[in-house]
Amino acid sequence: MRFTGYRRLALGTRLALGLGALALVVFAVVGTVMAGRMENYLAQKLDEQVGRSQQDLEKEIHRTGKLTKNVYGWFAAVYRVENGTATLEPPSVQPNPELPADPGKLAEVAAATTGSEPVFRTEYLKGYGTYRLRGCPLGDGQVLVSAAPMNDITTTVRQLVLVEVATFLLALVALVVAGRAVLRRGLQPLSDMAKTARDITSHDLTDSARLPVRVEGGNGGVEVEELRTAFNRMLEHIDTSLAARTAAEQRLRRFVADASHELRTPLTSIRGYADLFRYAAANAPAEREAHLEKLRSEAARMSVLLDDLLLLARLDSAEAETPIRLEDDDLAVLAQASADACQAAHPNHPLTVSAPESLPMRFDPMRLRQVIDNLLTNAATHTPAGTAVSLSVGVEGEFAVIRVSDTGPGIPAEDQPRIFDRFYRVDNSRTRGSGGSGLGLAVVHSLVAAHGGTITVDSRPGSTTFTIRIPRRGW
Repeated sequence: MRFTGYRRLALGTRLALGLGALALVVFAVVGTVMAGRMENYLAQKLDEQVGRSQQDLEKEIHRTGKLTKNVYGWFAAVYRVENGTATLEPPSVQPNPELPADPGKLAEVAAATTGSEPVFRTEYLKGYGTYRLRGCPLGDGQVLVSAAPMNDITTTVRQLVLVEVATFLLALVALVVAGRAVLRRGLQPLSDMAKTARDITSHDLTDSARLPVRVEGGNGGVEVEELRTAFNRMLEHIDTSLAARTAAEQRLRRFVADASHELRTPLTSIRGYADLFRYAAANAPAEREAHLEKLRSEAARMSVLLDDLLLLARLDSAEAETPIRLEDDDLAVLAQASADACQAAHPNHPLTVSAPESLPMRFDPMRLRQVIDNLLTNAATHTPAGTAVSLSVGVEGEFAVIRVSDTGPGIPAEDQPRIFDRFYRVDNSRTRGSGGSGLGLAVVHSLVAAHGGTITVDSRPGSTTFTIRIPRRGW
């Protein structure tokens, strides 16, 4: 709960505060190092000053035999060290009475000066403060001890720390304020993206086919530009998905409407012929067979339509239940059998077949026969009598190629992109009057796709060709 208020702050403010905290740590480290270095430097200078002072005092002692002068505010005394014990020399050697009330610290330094090198110590002298002590051997058991106050060093370092704190605080405030302004400007593109996202949520996407918003601008640096590009690309993908969903919903509505219309027509006919059959059974028995035959015809028509719808539904859900049963068979033999059946059913359309003697491959014979039958029936049904139809089977690379062509009026260019849509009919010669439901080519397209193949159409007045390419699956 302690960080709840912080987390509610804007990102720019949080970054500025984080930058300020980091700067505070840096300032603290820099200030500590500077103050420590300054204190060591001043202490070193004081040591040098004490050393020079003792050199002058040592010359005076050797010249006069006694200690006669000292630096103002400092302490100086001559001790005799014997058996590790330091004893203050008599006043004849040391007439300076200005010594601390408790000179024990000076005696300890004198006792510790046993070699030829001076000894330094920092001690607190009661009633005076912190002093820098230096013991210097004079020879013949004598040791000169000087004590220099460190109050000036402490004062200087304290003033330096105060100046550093004041300067660093001002710099910290300026850094946070300026950093907040810079970060706010730098994060403006992110705010724009958030605004765009809010705009998206305000749009009703139920029936929309595209999002009318994009993130604009060209500032913010490389990273923000990458984010902006990714955001816009995501919106484009959403646009594509919305368009696909809208198109799918429209196709579904059209499919349901067309299916309802196609089923309503034979059902209405069946109901009418049933009423006529009942009337004929009571009043005109001779007409019963004619009405019964009409009932059978409409029922058969509705059965074909339902079979096509069921097949398309199974093909759409092929992952759960595929209607394709692959087996090894001969495509050339299958094509010839389909051509023979078409020739018998449509003798008014001359049919030519071009196929090798044998073309073994793996496919579903029943479904592929249905594909070829549908194409040949389409060519014969939707063209005038006497129109030539051709069927060719061959191999191109790794694909078996089936072409069904006719020399009829052709398919208008504006209708060709939708020729394989369900319940789609061309508005001229290929109409309901020829008995089609608009599902034949949709079934052909789905069955070819289920075999892993493709189907295309190339049509112009006087020539229409459907081309099927199916992989030979290892042959």
